[in-house]
Amino acid sequence: MNIVDVKGLTKRYGQENAVEDLSFVLEKGTATALIGPNGAGKTTSLSMLAGLLTPTNGKITMAEDLTVGFLPQYPQFFPWLTALEFTEMAAKLSGVEIAKAKLQATRTLEFVGLGAEINKKVGAFSGGMKQRLGLAQAIVHQPKLLLLDEPISALDPTGRREIMNLLKSLQQDTTILYSTHILNDAEEMTDQLLFMKGGCLIEQGSLREVKERHANPQIRIQFQSNSRALAFTERQMWKCEVKENSVFLPFYENGPNMQQVLHVLASEKEDILGVEFQTASLEEIFLKVVAAE
Repeated sequence: MNIVDVKGLTKRYGQENAVEDLSFVLEKGTATALIGPNGAGKTTSLSMLAGLLTPTNGKITMAEDLTVGFLPQYPQFFPWLTALEFTEMAAKLSGVEIAKAKLQATRTLEFVGLGAEINKKVGAFSGGMKQRLGLAQAIVHQPKLLLLDEPISALDPTGRREIMNLLKSLQQDTTILYSTHILNDAEEMTDQLLFMKGGCLIEQGSLREVKERHANPQIRIQFQSNSRALAFTERQMWKCEVKENSVFLPFYENGPNMQQVLHVLASEKEDILGVEFQTASLEEIFLKVVAAE
């Protein structure tokens, strides 16, 4: 079930298009990663979806009564408020009943890992704590659509892992669209990838679909020396590349599979250090797609 349908979304400043002809859908209960270099149009796109910017052209259609939570890339806080006061205020502004706001804010702060800091003033928070507080204000009213602009950029590796786990736990009831430049995290939690460059959508699809188009699967056979790798290729008829003491066999029609390679290697006298199946990482795929445009 689609809860958001974006068609031809464009934002123009003067003669420059910050976002141009952006189209995609978000299905209920899915996580979509919006990835791209700085200036790609990610923040502008999220701001239009959040209702903070008016599109120049295009249409955003959302499911009826869809509640939205938004975490900007650089959230602003009132430093004189405690974490509880700030989150309770956000709950009330987002429509939570006054009688329930404090309890809901407390539970949300505990959920994002700030349970021990609820009475601490925000002005004394670290960058990572503010990032968690920003997430708390975005989800305190239990939205059905969560828009997150670089939600883990200020966190250390442990903090990123904790927040990614929290976001995954929200997916059952919440649709998530988030921008990120940490592609390993996007690879872990995404149902759909949207690649942007220069305000345009240049690639999209599920992680599997994108990898099938760009991952370039291959088998790597590592030898003790480059000369031994070259000697191996001279005895084979396979298409291959020798680099850094290794032979790389790309997957192609009528080419060797892993079982065939292992069968051949069983009779080899050359010193073989290892054999592995490789595909490009999401970061490598992204760099390839961006460079191709």
